Amino acid sequence: MQEFDFDLQSIQAARELARRGKVAANQIAHFSEEQIDRILRNMVEAAEANAEVLAQMAVEETGFGVVCDKVYKNHMASGLLYEQIRDKKTIGIIEVDEKKQTIVLAEPVGLLMGIVPSTNPTSTVLYKSMIAIKARNAIVFSPHPAAAKCTAMAIKLMNDAAVEAGAPENVIQGISLSTMAATNELMHSPEVAMIIATGGPGMVKAAYSSGKPALGVGAGNSPAYIERTADVPAAVRRIMASKTFDNGTICASEQSVICETCNRDAVVAEFTRQGAYFLSEDECRKVCNLLFRNGHAMSPKFVGRSAQVIADAAGISIPAGTRVLIGEQHGVGDAWPLSYEKLTSVLAFYTVENWEEACDLSIALLQNGIGHTMSIHTESKDIVRKFSIKPASRILINTGGTQGGTGLTTGLDIALTLGCGTWGGSSISENVGPEHLINIKRIANGLIEPDELVAHDELFAKYHPELARKHGACAAPAPAAAEPHPVSGITYSAGCGCCAPSASSCATEAERKSDVIDADELKRMVEELVNAFKGV
Repeated sequence: MQEFDFDLQSIQAARELARRGKVAANQIAHFSEEQIDRILRNMVEAAEANAEVLAQMAVEETGFGVVCDKVYKNHMASGLLYEQIRDKKTIGIIEVDEKKQTIVLAEPVGLLMGIVPSTNPTSTVLYKSMIAIKARNAIVFSPHPAAAKCTAMAIKLMNDAAVEAGAPENVIQGISLSTMAATNELMHSPEVAMIIATGGPGMVKAAYSSGKPALGVGAGNSPAYIERTADVPAAVRRIMASKTFDNGTICASEQSVICETCNRDAVVAEFTRQGAYFLSEDECRKVCNLLFRNGHAMSPKFVGRSAQVIADAAGISIPAGTRVLIGEQHGVGDAWPLSYEKLTSVLAFYTVENWEEACDLSIALLQNGIGHTMSIHTESKDIVRKFSIKPASRILINTGGTQGGTGLTTGLDIALTLGCGTWGGSSISENVGPEHLINIKRIANGLIEPDELVAHDELFAKYHPELARKHGACAAPAPAAAEPHPVSGITYSAGCGCCAPSASSCATEAERKSDVIDADELKRMVEELVNAFKGV
């Protein structure tokens, strides 16, 4: 029997995943709100029950992060996420505008492809599975090879829980023969309707280049500005809590701290008191040589590592209990490596004279993570207004970047895929949720007869009086009407219209008036139409 090469086997397996996923997508597209909610609740129970096991597996397999923090990430991506999305309208009629006589309906996208990063492997699976199912989509995942086992476990747990609660078989799947060829095959599969890309810039670019609609995110390089009016101990506490959470693996975490000359000593003292170690120039150079390769690309060996692990590898002696390493920088760019994104326990440190310099520096830093996130610690509303124009999709005030950007300590939506807008090459600037995984359909009732439009357009008559008069003279005679009236005479059929009255039948004026469709009637019609499509 002929043995096929591994990459060919992975391509065939990817095709099978897509075909099975499409079948599941077609089936779940007809589920009700009650069915979807029951499935989600069962998925939450499974995720919460296995949150610690998944966290341990992720740390053991990748070496990134902290188990207890990954447990909370898993909780965030399941229990907390469900509480936020449970009442969101993603099925059927989601809006009715009685004045405009329109109805908005939500339809599923179909089969989604989810790309999973090694930094947040299990929580990303939980999160993307939850928002996919909430929008009545199936999803197939492409795991990062460095986190294949824990990702596969999370996928199995979510699919088993969903199917147990009534979801179609194979509604949540993942690549088991992990190759770039398999990922590429899924990206270009005709069955896949949309890609949710969370990962490195190369993978996100590939998703956008696939020809599919894609929700991708750029790199983060968030500066945190401690302005002169800030409560310094509180600001430092928030930054430390954010940067040490899972050893800085969330892309919204702070990458640089900016303070002013007037509060520099207080900021340095407070960071030191709270467990930060300020590197000497020589020590900083040693750390940078470890962290980066090929310029400013981060070495996977030191992603999500503790300050102690990094210091030991660099041959640096640091005090016991050190939580973060800080290196002072005097510019932005290749000569200052810490000015780039560092998904680990290391921060850059800058001192400026005033908010104007902080403004310019923030913009320069954001060019290497443009559109993502920025944090400001201040008591000045004027400073908030001044910094609100920065090229970042999330401007966070007096909170940590990790927890604030992902919606844990702010009013933002809870999410692990954070859009960067057109600044960062993203198709979206929001925190991604189920509302981004639906197609919006609008049904609009006629409000005015087309041949009466110009006659009732006072603005057109104001700007084009001659044309308005000419149009009125040329228009076909119509029944006198003081006001535009809704189009009437509509008959409703769930099929091809073969049951409609014949053209020869003549309705009276009273019958025509009674046939005007109001919002309630239009809503009922839509519900009947939807049921007809479902075969109910």
